[in-house]
Amino acid sequence: MSYRVGVDAELCISSGRCVAERPDVFRFDDDELAEVVPGAPEPADDAAVALARGCPSGAISLVDPATGAEIDVD
Repeated sequence: MSYRVGVDAELCISSGRCVAERPDVFRFDDDELAEVVPGAPEPADDAAVALARGCPSGAISLVDPATGAEIDVD
C-alpha cells in the first residue's frame, strides 16, 4: 500500500518543484500554493519519499495508511 501524500499550505512556498515533477499528483490552488490533485494516483513509496525530500520548504507530508503514522523523510 502506498503512502498518502499531503501538502501543508502553511509551509508551502510555491517553488513549483512538486508540480513540475509530478503534475499528475500536484497542482497549484487559487492562491498558487501546491495541493494534491483530487483522485490523483499515489506515487510509489520511493518516489513519494524523493518528492518529500525535494520540497525546499518541507511542505510535503507522507502518511502510512496502515498505521496513520507520519513518515519521517529526513
